Amino acid sequence: MEKHINFTHIVIIPLQVLAKSSKMIPVMLMGALVYGIKYTFPEYLCTFLVAGGVSAFALAKLLAFLFTLIFSSVLLTTIGELKDHKQAGSPKCTSWIWAMFPELSICGFTNATQDSISTRYPKTSAWDIMLGMNLWGTIYNIVYMFSWSRGSGFEAVQFCRDHPEAAWDIFLFCVCGAVGQNFIFLTISRFGSLANTTITTTRKFVSIVVSSVLSGNPLSAKQWSSVIMVFSGLSYQIYLKWRKLQKKRKSM
Repeated sequence: MEKHINFTHIVIIPLQVLAKSSKMIPVMLMGALVYGIKYTFPEYLCTFLVAGGVSAFALAKLLAFLFTLIFSSVLLTTIGELKDHKQAGSPKCTSWIWAMFPELSICGFTNATQDSISTRYPKTSAWDIMLGMNLWGTIYNIVYMFSWSRGSGFEAVQFCRDHPEAAWDIFLFCVCGAVGQNFIFLTISRFGSLANTTITTTRKFVSIVVSSVLSGNPLSAKQWSSVIMVFSGLSYQIYLKWRKLQKKRKSM
């Protein structure tokens, strides 16, 4: 059993990394297609540099691990088990791919809608958007968790009654999440959802790079190339914003 390999997880993990690293792309596409937001070619270039760099960096070690695993003796001794799981792995992977596109599209549509609300209704504050998102999210979750037999809401309530310490942890988690959301929605209302998505993606990327360096895990040449891609895109993006700000000041 220790040598059993779940091939489906190996296939799906890189796809998850790609999806999480590329959220800036659907934000731009949905904004352009649905709300007619016009982005310049340099802005598209910056987005693809950042998303591509983060994806390449994260996939470098995963693909190397997969390559090593395929040709390892462990795989050779379990080749019979892999054949049994091949048919189960392919549909699962395919279904995950089909589920990925609606998820990214909805995420992009949500962010583009937030930008549209801020543009059409300038008096709408960050906390107005935050209230609307959380209020409707709460309603949807209550309906989903408590209105049908397979919902897990009653089990969750009973679990918190049996384990009060878990309820306290959930409360602290909600408080910390609410505090963090203030900064997220302030960024969206003042700088746009694309800037917020860029910040969150870059934060994850920087934490991974710093963690790798501090833990003594050297980066490969491909990963350093990815680092250069990301920071080139970010630097160019900062330069474009600075140049736009200078033009506004001159026009005034």
